[in-house]
Amino acid sequence: MKIVKICGQIEVLTGLHIGGGDDVMKIGGIDNPIIKDTNSGNPYIPGSSIKGKMRSLLEWNNRLVSYGNGSPFSSENLSKIPEPDKKSAENLLKLFGDSSSKNAFGMTRISVSDCKLSEESKNMKLSEAKMENIINRKSGMAEHPRQTERVPAGVKFDFDIRIKVLDGDSEEELVGMVKNGIELLESDYLGGSGSRGYGRVKFHIAS
Repeated sequence: MKIVKICGQIEVLTGLHIGGGDDVMKIGGIDNPIIKDTNSGNPYIPGSSIKGKMRSLLEWNNRLVSYGNGSPFSSENLSKIPEPDKKSAENLLKLFGDSSSKNAFGMTRISVSDCKLSEESKNMKLSEAKMENIINRKSGMAEHPRQTERVPAGVKFDFDIRIKVLDGDSEEELVGMVKNGIELLESDYLGGSGSRGYGRVKFHIAS
């Protein structure tokens, strides 16, 4: 087995909101807080958010979404895939896992760590409150104001993705699919409210 590392930084280009729980209701406080590290209080990007979004985008990009009936693509649907697309479908299941009870491809190959705040960003402003509301179509007046907390543009996080390459795997194909997933994520968005311009990010790959 070989483990390939893809490391670097994620730069926030537009305000990023990945929600965190808040068990205390504060009058006049933020309605939708961002997720923060319990010990440091700094924001971070959960590895699960990156992994899940990459898988979703890769399923769309490889024309696999329609086979899952709303669920993640699994090996139960492989027999329906046209032969030219089958190899990509198999590599996706190798990388991200197979929800089928058969689990035909063994262990999940990709591991995405939580992305901690980069050292260079620790002295920056790490959150902003963006006011949002709904416009009443008849009166034209703003209604239901609420505050959403975001990580501001310019903040950077360190990322670490690791790929297990087992006997019989193609390192070039697996690593290539992960890098394609990164490109798709850069073209789309991370976190919530992407249709309103949130969550544009840039991956700076160091190794």
